[in-house]
Order: sequence, then C-alpha cells, then structure tokens
Amino acid sequence: MKTLRCTLGLAVTFAVASLLRAEPVPAAPAPAWKLKDVNGQVVSSDQFKGKVVVVDFWATWCPPCRAEIPGYVELQKKYGKDGLVIVGISCDQGKNAAGTVKNFIKKNGVNYRIVMADDDIQTAFGGMEYIPTTFIIDRAGNIRDRKVGAEPTADYEARLLQYLK
Repeated sequence: MKTLRCTLGLAVTFAVASLLRAEPVPAAPAPAWKLKDVNGQVVSSDQFKGKVVVVDFWATWCPPCRAEIPGYVELQKKYGKDGLVIVGISCDQGKNAAGTVKNFIKKNGVNYRIVMADDDIQTAFGGMEYIPTTFIIDRAGNIRDRKVGAEPTADYEARLLQYLK
C-alpha cells in the first residue's frame, strides 16, 4: 500500500500552523468518495447531499489539527440543525490507526463523522501540502473554500455562515 502523503514530519506541521492560508476558491464540484469510519462502516459523500459539509484532513499526532477539534465540535453542535456536517478525514496510519483514532474520538468528545483516509482521497481533493487542510462544500456540492493550517473558530465560523444561510 502506498504511503499517504498526509503523513508529514512534525516540524513541517508546526511550521504550517504559523502559515495559515484560507481563501474562497472558484466553485468546483467536490469529489465523490467512500471511506470507512473507525468501526469499518462505509461512509459516502452521497449521504450529505443538500448539506453544507466541512471536510477536514487531520491526524491525531498533529498539534494544529488537535487544536481545532474543540471548535469543530462546537460548530457541529451549533449548526448541525441548520444542515452543517463536519467530516474529519484522519490521515493516521499504521496497524492500529483506526483504534488510535477511535480512542481519540472518545477521549475528546468528537461529535462529528470521522473516516479513515485511503490512498486516493487527497488526490481527489486536488492534493495536499500540509495538514490540517479543510474544505467547505456548499449545499450544491461545490468546494467553495480551502484552508491550510489552523484558524481560530470564530474566524472560520464567520466564513462558514455565508454557506449555511
């Protein structure tokens, strides 16, 4: 199996935290995907049609990724009823990666879907240089925003709201 490109050295991950790039992008159809969650159940992008979807590429070993998770938990609580779906795509690897992520979810009270990355998902989203990399997909299924690095929840919420209305 190919090595996932989202496995990065910690030094690179820390450097990215200070180089946040967040920008609206020209609307382009989001890729369709099917990935397994930590229990081995298949989750498909088709399940979220008509919703605003935040897709966050992250890993348990990534400090900026972990720092954003409480904010995503709060956003899911606050806007889930309005059609927000947050999907974390874990880039953790190794023999017990799903178990590591499952423990992380429980310990940190993650209330949104977490799926395990496969070899093709990053390519489908146009490639990644660093994690966290996060996308906003509008209700029509178009990628509208791409963020590289961590960002305060309030700032991200302000950008997200324009797609929830």
